[in-house]
This record gives sequence, C-alpha cells and structure tokens, in this order.
Amino acid sequence: MTIIKLNAIGSTNDFLKGLYSTQQLENFTIVVAENQTEGKGQRGNLWNTEPHKNLTFSLLIKDSLLPDTSIFDLNIAISLSIIEALEKFKIPQLHIKWPNDILAEDKKIAGILIENIFAARQSVSSVIGIGLNVNQTDLKGFPSASSLKNTTSIEYDKDELLNAISQQIILNYDLLKNGKVDLLWESYHNYLFMKDKLAVFEYPDGVQFTGTIIKVLRNGKIQIQLEDLSYIEFELKEIRLIY
Repeated sequence: MTIIKLNAIGSTNDFLKGLYSTQQLENFTIVVAENQTEGKGQRGNLWNTEPHKNLTFSLLIKDSLLPDTSIFDLNIAISLSIIEALEKFKIPQLHIKWPNDILAEDKKIAGILIENIFAARQSVSSVIGIGLNVNQTDLKGFPSASSLKNTTSIEYDKDELLNAISQQIILNYDLLKNGKVDLLWESYHNYLFMKDKLAVFEYPDGVQFTGTIIKVLRNGKIQIQLEDLSYIEFELKEIRLIY
C-alpha cells in the first residue's frame, strides 16, 4: 500500500483522481492531507476541517465494481470499515446514518464521498474520500457534528486511525470479492441509525413528515413505512433525516 502525505491540498479526491489519470498506481494507494481546503461531501457540501487536527484522506480501489455487486455494496463496505475500525478504539454508540455518515453518540464524526471512474471494457475504479473529525474540539456552528476527542476526551494518533481504517477497508473489500456481500448488508443494517424507530424526514422544499426506517435496498434507496402503514422508497437527494 502506497501512502502519499501532503501538507495542504484543495481536495485529496481530486488530487488522487489526477494521479490515477496520468500514472500507474498501486491498488489501495492513499493520499492523506494535514489541511484540506476544498473537501467535498454528499449533496455537494464542503467538508471543512481544522488543519492538523483531523484525518482527511482518499483511497483508490481498482476494479471496485465486481460481478454481482452494486455501487451501494461498496458504499456499505466502506461505511462498515470505518465503524469497525473505530470500535477497536472503543468509540461509543457508533451508527451509520443513511447513506454513509458515521455517528458517535448521535452526532456526525465522519463523512464519505465515493467517486467512480469508468474506463474501457466496463472497468470501474473508485476514489474513496473520507473525512474523520479526530482531535478538533471547536465545532461551533455545527451542532450536529462532533469529534473523537469530544466524544471520549482522548487525543488520538491520526496515523494509527488511518492504518486501522485502511486495513479494514481491504478486509471488507475481500469479503465483496469472495461473495460475502450479504454479511456486509446484515452488519450495515445492525448499525443503521434510527432503524425501526419513528423519525422525522424533510423534503427539499422544507415539508416534513414522519415515518419509520425499515431498511436500505440494494440500489441504495431507503424504505420508510408511513403512518398509514404504507411503504415508500426514496433516493438520497429526495429526503433527509431530521435529528
């Protein structure tokens, strides 16, 4: 595994994609930055972090879409990898908020952005961007966010976290390659935030409704049971879960 360390960069995802387009990279190549100024998240949001306090990195997976797997299969493998790695550091109350936000004690500590690169012969590779709030304690203006240090009052070694997460990603990718995707899905649902609980959701126009999260489907849609006991499915950008 090759690890490229940078002091500052706009986006580790953009940097790694640029390298991949011009060089022959080793599978699971990692680009990690002490300061990421233009980090991207889901829905086009920026992921801004305090320099030197957090873990911001991107990882390349070649041939990421395997036979009989979907794009969302990779998403759950990455989500679970972060959860399983953080459990080794005894981070409490870990959950995955659909589709792939990582929560500790009901507050967001990590985000994931997967960007796929389509090549000839139907080959697909993926650049996995991960931002993890580690030792940053000042999160004013972000009431739904937290960090590892805010959660446990412990200062963490970012290199140890990087190694634990990347090794877990490799292990879970091997499960995908070996046809163990159902095991990953079962674990994903075990960690799914607010599963089987009544929650409030919001449409893009601000209209809210209540429902119960039943499951996430293989295509990545979330299935919700409404108060009239009917079921409805939503894409990522169609609704958001309100805390």
